[in-house]
Amino acid sequence: MQASLPLKQTIMKILQFILQKEFRQIFRDKSILAMMFVMPIVQLIILPLAMDFDIKSINLSVVDNDHSSYSYKLIHKIAASGYFKIVSLDAHYREAIKHIEKEDADIILEVPLHFERNLVRDGMQQIAIYADAINGTKAGIGSAYLNQVIAGFNAELDLNIKAGQHTVGEGMIEMRQRSWFNPLEVYKFNIVPAVLVLLLTLIGGFMAALNIVREKEIGTIEQINVTPIKKWQFILGKLIPFWGIGMIIFTIGLAVCCFVYGIYPQGSLWLLYAFAAIYLVAVLGFGLLISTYSDNQVQAMFIAFFFMMIFMLMSGFFTATESMPRWARIFSNLTPVTHFVKVVRMVVLKSSSFNDVQWEFLYLIGFGIVLNGWAIWNYRKTN
Repeated sequence: MQASLPLKQTIMKILQFILQKEFRQIFRDKSILAMMFVMPIVQLIILPLAMDFDIKSINLSVVDNDHSSYSYKLIHKIAASGYFKIVSLDAHYREAIKHIEKEDADIILEVPLHFERNLVRDGMQQIAIYADAINGTKAGIGSAYLNQVIAGFNAELDLNIKAGQHTVGEGMIEMRQRSWFNPLEVYKFNIVPAVLVLLLTLIGGFMAALNIVREKEIGTIEQINVTPIKKWQFILGKLIPFWGIGMIIFTIGLAVCCFVYGIYPQGSLWLLYAFAAIYLVAVLGFGLLISTYSDNQVQAMFIAFFFMMIFMLMSGFFTATESMPRWARIFSNLTPVTHFVKVVRMVVLKSSSFNDVQWEFLYLIGFGIVLNGWAIWNYRKTN
């Protein structure tokens, strides 16, 4: 019993020595400090501004075959909507299509001959919309915007024939729409929380992946291997410094969300930090696992980059996981990033409680246990 006490004290001193060495090594290297603190903040400020999927400027070519007062009003309403930029007014469709071929225009609107006359006489008239579908998203959204503007113009028409055909008692449908959690439907509310998760993942994954490999390259790993410290204590000593730094980065990221983008967490901050703490354990375990398999830093970076790209594309960062094929959804659920992105969006935007995200909490705990356990098992200690 007396012999075991000095051994425990020795192990604790070695663990303390590893922690001191890691913190000194981190704060001694200014490039690592800049990479871990400055780069995530700059990226969190810049990326959401550049990754704006809201379609705000759609180039429109107009072919007005009618040249009537109603066609002019329609074109003016489209231009005043703020979504469209009229790049040309062409006399024929053949001229307008050249703008799409040169990628100067995204959509062509063709107003037919006798547009006003048919509206007044028949109460209806078809118009043609041609979209450049190379960018399917922009074509679809742009056409939908244009249809909404035209529908609004149609509703505002003060035509006697329509007033006579539609009365209040004929069962007309009135739609009232309200967007919850993002009333203005601004895309940054969706992308900023995901970018915060992505940066936390990159910092945790890459830094941890390079950690043990650096020890291998400079030769200090051999000195650590001959000490009586256990493998789990060595991995824990590597994990704790980056876990603390990750929590600081998460705090700074939340501050950027609040003061730069005006996105204030609607849910519990304690819940967010609890998930961030568990998630960092999982992603750091993944980085340390890569480090145990790699022989040099270049190899570790390539492996980490390969998996980080998959995590980013399959986590619902760009596209909803519900829109993915079944096999992709299964694979997406096997990554911790997917669950943390979902949690951050739900807690920050919807004020979700623990009961709403309890399964994600269990998933992240499972990931943390599996990845860190695997890293401890795979770490080869010579003594």
